[in-house]
Amino acid sequence: MKLIIMGMVGCLLSVPALAENNEVQSKDDQKKGSAIITIFSDFHTGFGNVNDDRGFDLDRAYIGYQYNLPHGLQLKAVMDFGQSDDVGDYQRIGYVKNAMISWKSGKWTLNAGLISTTQFKLQEDFWGKRYVMKSFQDEYKFGSSADLAVSAAYKFNDVVSADVILTNGEGYKKVQVKDGLQYGAGVTVTPVKGFVIRAYGSFNEAPEDNLEGITNVAAFMGYKNSRFSVAAEYNWQSNAKNVKDQDQSGVSAYASVQFNKNIGMFGRWDYLDSKHDWNNASDGMAGILGAEFKLGKYIKLAPNFRIWSPKADGVDKSGYFYLNASFAL
Repeated sequence: MKLIIMGMVGCLLSVPALAENNEVQSKDDQKKGSAIITIFSDFHTGFGNVNDDRGFDLDRAYIGYQYNLPHGLQLKAVMDFGQSDDVGDYQRIGYVKNAMISWKSGKWTLNAGLISTTQFKLQEDFWGKRYVMKSFQDEYKFGSSADLAVSAAYKFNDVVSADVILTNGEGYKKVQVKDGLQYGAGVTVTPVKGFVIRAYGSFNEAPEDNLEGITNVAAFMGYKNSRFSVAAEYNWQSNAKNVKDQDQSGVSAYASVQFNKNIGMFGRWDYLDSKHDWNNASDGMAGILGAEFKLGKYIKLAPNFRIWSPKADGVDKSGYFYLNASFAL
């Protein structure tokens, strides 16, 4: 995998050398950089049986830098500070989220390094409320938002584009400690302005002989304009956690209405289900309804109510009020 990525990086770096000539670069070709600072935090309080669950939280902090070079090249490095599921307390752990090089030329886009994956990137961008709640596949652990990988995308015309990706398959929080790669491909169709349809599939090789490979399939459809958006997605995964017949699936639907440039409302409904109830403790339905207020250019506040209705018998529903905040430079 390391050889593949080094080769890809070498190819990308060679592009400007092949394109250079003796002409003086224009102002548009000069090096340009910008800082990346994004912070997600919240206050939350539960109701009923979760009444004691309340407090402030710092969900995420992204700090990095993006550097645009001539000839369509871009360098990007981002650190991600958040809580790890592998840590028993509430200390924050730092990870390298992105360390990548990109090249855009004509209809082609190439990426290499520790990059954002394509498994649910479009859905996450369309949902647009990552600081409130992760998109479905990210929230329920169907895949990772970033990984050590190479990817290529090609835009055939204004309607159809396609992309492929080759990743470690273990996410950005782990190095390549086991065998196996993940192969993914997607097709995106935009028949009219604002209306998007996407299909994606991937296969993650089994890391050991006694384990099973993981297959992911996703379908998405959404429409967005300056006033409102509506979207729905279906997701299916076989052999979750590399266990045979441990399949799971789910749907997510979300919508938003923008009253003016600073005030809007949003809602979302999720349903997660597992084959033969192997994941019964986590299966169920989630709903969220809230408002979003933009305070200037960099700050967003989103008061919202949430409900979780578990599928398991004898487990009570839970409700929460959240005040989510985002600062993004």
